[in-house]
Amino acid sequence: MSDSSWTRVPSTPPAPTAPGRDLVPGLLRSLDPLLRSWLPRQRWFAGKGLPVGEFRLAAATELVPPGGRLGPLGLLHLLVDVEQPGRPADCYQLLLGAHPLLPPALVRAALGPAVGGPYDGLTLYDAPHDPRLAALLLERLRLPGRSGRLRFTTEPQAAFPPGLAPRVSTAEQSNTSVVYGDAYILKLFRRVSPGTNPDLELSLALARAGSTRVAEPVAWFEADDPRGPSAGEPVTLGVLQRFLPGSEDGWALALASVAEDGDFRPEAAALGRATAEVHASLAAALPARTLGGGALERIAAGMARRLDEAAAEVPAVRPYAGALRAAFDDLAKMGAGGAGGDVIAQRIHGDLHLGQALRRADGEWVLIDFEGEPARPLAERRRPAPPVQDVAGMLRSFDYAAHHSGNGPWADRHRDAFCSGYAEVAGLDPRDQPVLIRAFETDKAVYEARYEARHRPAWLPIPLSALARLASTP
Repeated sequence: MSDSSWTRVPSTPPAPTAPGRDLVPGLLRSLDPLLRSWLPRQRWFAGKGLPVGEFRLAAATELVPPGGRLGPLGLLHLLVDVEQPGRPADCYQLLLGAHPLLPPALVRAALGPAVGGPYDGLTLYDAPHDPRLAALLLERLRLPGRSGRLRFTTEPQAAFPPGLAPRVSTAEQSNTSVVYGDAYILKLFRRVSPGTNPDLELSLALARAGSTRVAEPVAWFEADDPRGPSAGEPVTLGVLQRFLPGSEDGWALALASVAEDGDFRPEAAALGRATAEVHASLAAALPARTLGGGALERIAAGMARRLDEAAAEVPAVRPYAGALRAAFDDLAKMGAGGAGGDVIAQRIHGDLHLGQALRRADGEWVLIDFEGEPARPLAERRRPAPPVQDVAGMLRSFDYAAHHSGNGPWADRHRDAFCSGYAEVAGLDPRDQPVLIRAFETDKAVYEARYEARHRPAWLPIPLSALARLASTP
């Protein structure tokens, strides 16, 4: 796109500057009013509804300085800590384009013009939406090495064809994904924490173990922990994976089946087998252990705490709270009785549902998005857990698909088919672990009720119907 297609912003561009200039003086001060308005409107911003307090600049890297090889166009990478009352500070990754001329196609991605600081006179905008800057980011991923605090890594066998047109995916909710042609997809994590993101860690472990149930990573980039070199692990910022053209997500397929009252059971059973294969591969590639009774009691206590928090926040949960707590009490008793030694804890998907499963063009299932529930702390998402947690998540998803379309009996048939397929590979039927499956399904439904009350009140009856069913289960 030539500069003639851009709309001029009434400001004067800065003189060309050399790479490596000191960005910190005045940068955050000039960004503060822009971020204060723009951040809360982003769907990946976690602190919606709360006032924004202070900003702290954790890291700033000028990947392309304005006035450099791209003329007035610049690309700035930021890690910004955001303080809000009642919650720990969150760190967000921002990729900002900078230019004195704003194209009409990028108006919706604009933060606004910077006043003062090193970008005085330039309009800043969300860079992934600019095809030129998105293409530049892919080019940077081709080249292992460092840029300031950022470190880029490429798998040895990766080969990047040239000329891949970028487009931002509209399906992503908690991150930003850019699709390059029909070859790759780059997930940019927005809310980040020190430590390897499990989406990279688990996908990489599965791919290196030869699993065909994962879209293998080919490149990624990280930042040094902004707190200092001795403070912890690097921060995972983005993962480039194979794109699966022609694939369909399980949620869309399930909704189509529900609408026709169709028979999706062969696909559900195949998805159960694929899930068991992934669990087996993860158990072989990464450490697994048996849980002691005390561990089960701690898991049950965490579930009970989340139930209390949900009941306090969502009045519609309160009528079921007493009966639901029995599921967690049974799990605690199971641990106290010494049965924890029979339960395996290993790395799992952590947020498994129909939308996290893709049926490829050849009919095989692939699991995606291994980062776990984004609302939970990273250390918790990386903790080994019973595989039945993933099974419970998928069972809840079948229930969601059915009740979203008002066809409850459809869910029962397909939940059973999924468990049967899982048992074929795992050698253990999740339905033979009634205390575990009930506790984890109840915990998931409680999470869903809290989520829907906050974000989609019209959907709240779906998890409430599950809570009513689970509360009446002996």
